[in-house]
Amino acid sequence: MLDAATIVQRFLQTRLQVHPEVVRYIAEKDDPGLIDRIIANVPGDAVVVSVRHIPGFYQDRDGSRFLTDPECEVIKGAAGTSRTIASISDYISYFRDRYQRLGECIRARTAPMPIEALKKASRYRQEACSIIGLVVESRTTANGHRMVEVEDLTSSIQVLFHKDRPQFAEAETLVPDEVIGVRGTLSGDGRLFFAEQLLRPDVPLTHAPFRSERPGQAVLISDVHVGSNTFLEDTWTRFADWLSDSDVSYLLVAGDLVDGIGVYPNQDQELTIRNIYEQYEVFGSMLRDLPSRIKIIISPGNHDVVRQAEPQPAIPPEFSASFPKNCILVENPAMVSLQGVRVLMYHGRSLDDFISLIPGSTYEKSAPLMAGMLQRRHLAPTYGKRTPIAAGKEDHLVIDPIPEVLHTGHIHIMDVSDYRGVLCVNSGTWQAQTSFQKQMNITPTPSRAVLLDLQTLGYRVLDFN
Repeated sequence: MLDAATIVQRFLQTRLQVHPEVVRYIAEKDDPGLIDRIIANVPGDAVVVSVRHIPGFYQDRDGSRFLTDPECEVIKGAAGTSRTIASISDYISYFRDRYQRLGECIRARTAPMPIEALKKASRYRQEACSIIGLVVESRTTANGHRMVEVEDLTSSIQVLFHKDRPQFAEAETLVPDEVIGVRGTLSGDGRLFFAEQLLRPDVPLTHAPFRSERPGQAVLISDVHVGSNTFLEDTWTRFADWLSDSDVSYLLVAGDLVDGIGVYPNQDQELTIRNIYEQYEVFGSMLRDLPSRIKIIISPGNHDVVRQAEPQPAIPPEFSASFPKNCILVENPAMVSLQGVRVLMYHGRSLDDFISLIPGSTYEKSAPLMAGMLQRRHLAPTYGKRTPIAAGKEDHLVIDPIPEVLHTGHIHIMDVSDYRGVLCVNSGTWQAQTSFQKQMNITPTPSRAVLLDLQTLGYRVLDFN
C-alpha cells in the first residue's frame, strides 16, 4: 500500500513537486505503475504535477440541466418539506440513511468488509482490507496516537492511526458521527485495526462545476438582524441603492433575518424593536423597497421564529405576510438552482461545533470548515453538540447533489475560497459587534455582500461600509 511520503519522494527523484490532490489520488488507486505513467505524461517545462497530468483523467459535469423553472428552482428544502420526529425509530432511520448514502460515495473507491465478519474470520488477520462506518469516538492515546472507534451496521472496532504516519494529521480532524472509510490491517487477535489510509465521501476530483449558459448575477448575504440596536441601517441603505442600479437577478439571504426575541439572556436590552411581528414587518418593508425584478430567496437561521432544530422550516406565513411577492421562502438548509447553477444555502450553526472539535479552527477562517463539510459531504455531522438536529427518515443535511456554491453565515465574519470547484462563501453580517462578541473577542466583518457571476462563477466582494 503506497503512502504519501513514498509517493512524494518518487516525484522528487525526478525533480518534480506534486500537488496533494494527486498524492491522494495515487494512494487511493494503490497502483505503483501509475506514478511512472503520470511522470511520462508531464510536459518538460512543468514544475508541479497537477491532476491534469493524470493519464485519462478529465473533469466531468452533468451537462445541460433541464429545469421546471429555468430561472429559479428549489431542488431541496422547499417550504413544508421538513417534519416533526415521530418516534425513537426515526433516529435509527436517520443514521442508517446517512451511513448508506455516504458509504456509497466511498465504496466506489474501495471494497469494504462488514466489521463483524472481519473480526470473526481469522483469514483476514494481518491482511490488507477496508471498512466503512460512522465515527463513534476519537481520542489521543497515552503514546500520542489517535484511537478512533468506528461502527457499521454489524459491529464496531477500534482503529489506530499511528502518530508517525501521514494519515495521522487527517485523523486529528475526525468528528463524531461522520462517515469514513479506512484501509489497513487487522491485528492478530482481531481486536484492533491499524489504519494505513483514511477515506472520506468528498467531492470527486473529476467534479466540474456547471456554469449558466447565459448572463446572470446573484448576490449572497446573511445575518441582517433587523431589530437589534447594532443593525447597520445606513450601510443597508447604501446596499439597497446599489441593488436598484445593478443588473442583479437574484438575492440570497442565508438566515437570521431579524434579531428575534429571547434568543439569549437580557436580549431585550439590546433591541430597538421588541415585538417579533414588528421585526419581520420592518424586514419586509426593506425587501419591498428593492426592485421587484429581483428574485429573493430567503432561508431561516437560529435567530428566526422557527424551531431551532435542523432542518429548520421556512418562515411561516404569519411572519412573512409583509414580504413582497418576488420572495421565495425555503428551509434551512435548502438547495436552489439559479439558471442551472446550484447554490446550497445553510445558515451555518454547525460551524460552532467544527470550531470546538477540530484543532486549530477559528471563527476568522470559516472557508476551511466549509471545505470540511464538503469532504464529509455533510453540513452538520455531529449529533448532540451545539447544533440541534431533528432526526427523520432521511438525513436532509447530507450534501447531495454537489452544489456549485456553498453559502453560509452565522459567524458574522466573511470568508471565501474554492474547494474542488465548489465556491465556499460565508457572507458575513449587517450587524456591528455585539456585547457577546466583545466578550468572545470576535470581530465581525459587516456590511459586505458577494456578487456571483452565474456564467463564469467568478465573484466579487462588495463592501458598503
